[in-house]
Order: sequence, then structure tokens, then C-alpha cells
Amino acid sequence: MSKLFLSEIFIYPVKSLGGINLKISEVEPRGLRYDRRWMLVDEKGKFLTQRIYPQMALISVELEDNRLEFNHTTTGSSFALNLEEVTNNEIDVIIWNDKVIANIVSEKANEWFSDTLGIKCRLVYMNDNTIRPVDKNYSHNNEVVSFADAFPFLIIGQSSLDDLNSRLQTKLPMNRFRPNLVFTGGEPFAEDRIKSFSIGDITFYPVKPCARCVVTTIDQQTGIKSEEPLRTLSTYRTFNNKINFGQNLIHKGTGFISVGDELKIIEQK
Repeated sequence: MSKLFLSEIFIYPVKSLGGINLKISEVEPRGLRYDRRWMLVDEKGKFLTQRIYPQMALISVELEDNRLEFNHTTTGSSFALNLEEVTNNEIDVIIWNDKVIANIVSEKANEWFSDTLGIKCRLVYMNDNTIRPVDKNYSHNNEVVSFADAFPFLIIGQSSLDDLNSRLQTKLPMNRFRPNLVFTGGEPFAEDRIKSFSIGDITFYPVKPCARCVVTTIDQQTGIKSEEPLRTLSTYRTFNNKINFGQNLIHKGTGFISVGDELKIIEQK
């Protein structure tokens, strides 16, 4: 097997908003630092997602100094948030089948996101005291997760996307699939055949294939939906009635990872 190297690192500070491409990132117990620690919720505390509100794709996010900067790509409306900014106002929020406590960030943030998305919503933050366990069926050692769907990381091999793009009329960028880690080298879907690997002192375990949803069909630049890539993926990546692309990871250890780091295979499936 050819050597595998980390080629891209992405974080998505606010769940379902734009991602940030990093050269180096810190791995913490919940995943990459700042990844999905914020989330937008409706008036009942239920999380907002591009699945229902594709216009969320139009809000780009940048990490500058000690701030998150939000920009609406079509209107040009922008908003900046200090990373430490959060109120003591705690509410129950619902993400899939989990109910956890989160802190409301600020009234200003609520107003900007409500106006920008055209949905009455609130921005919340997961503080360090909130524990959201990974599904016990897949955890090894009581791992925890942020507001990501279910696991601390998603990994995809560049070869897997290249394989898909060879079957599509219009090639798609990696941002359709919202991974945290992308690697080069290896055969298409090499990530499906790895049981464990390390990057530096951190060990990663692919524990569950990522079942793909309608978000993959939303153009992250325009917010417009199409049939691809699910139509094509369904012809060769359907398992147990789910369309799989990428692997969800749990991990052991903390520290920094950088683009160019080698993924060292510990055990194959």
C-alpha cells in the first residue's frame, strides 16, 4: 500500500455553516479545536441544518485572531464574534436524539443570524462542562463529541473523491462532503479498509461508515440543490439501504496535526 499523507484539514465552527481550511489544528477530546462548538437552534432549541435550510451554505466562516467572522456570500452582510463571547444563559438544545445543555452566545448574534437566514433562531455554544457521549455501540472508551452529527471526525481519501468524479459529468469539490480530514495516497475507499491509524502520537479508529444525506447535493457556493452526487453514489456505494462515503472516526490522544503528516496504518480490517 502506498503511503498516506494528510492533505487537508477542515473545521466547521458553527454546525452546518461554511468550513475553514487549516494547515495545522489541535486535536482535543471532542475533535478538532473549535469544530462544531457552536450551533444554531430554533425557538424550541432544535438544531438547524442545511438539510432543511440550504441557505445556511451561503454563510462563510473565517477564523481571524480571536474572532469568528461570518459573511453572507450573496448579500455581503457580515458579523464578527469574539471566541470568548458567551452568556451564562443556559438552555436545553436538541441535536438528533441527544438533548444537551448549551449557552446562548449573545442577543446580537441571534438577531444577525435570524435576519440573515430569515428564520427565528439563536446561536448557542457547547461549554466544556457539557458531555455528549459518542454512541455506545461504537465508542471504545467513553469518547465525547461536539455538535457534530455523531462522531468527532470524518475522514475521506482524495482517491475516493477522484473515483466519484470520474463517474460524474460535473466534478464536485470535497466541500460537498464536509470532512475534517482528507488524505492522499492509497486506492479509492482505502479509508473503509483501515481499522486504526496514527498521526504523530494520536491514534484514530474508523468505527462507522458515513451515511450520506441531501447536504451532499447542495452547492456550497450557491445553496442550490441537485440530484448529484447521491444519484451516482447510489449505484455503487449503497450498503444496507444507506449511501456511504467517508468514515467516522474516534480517537485516542491529543496534540497538533498538520497538512503533510503521514497517516501510519496500525491495523487493517
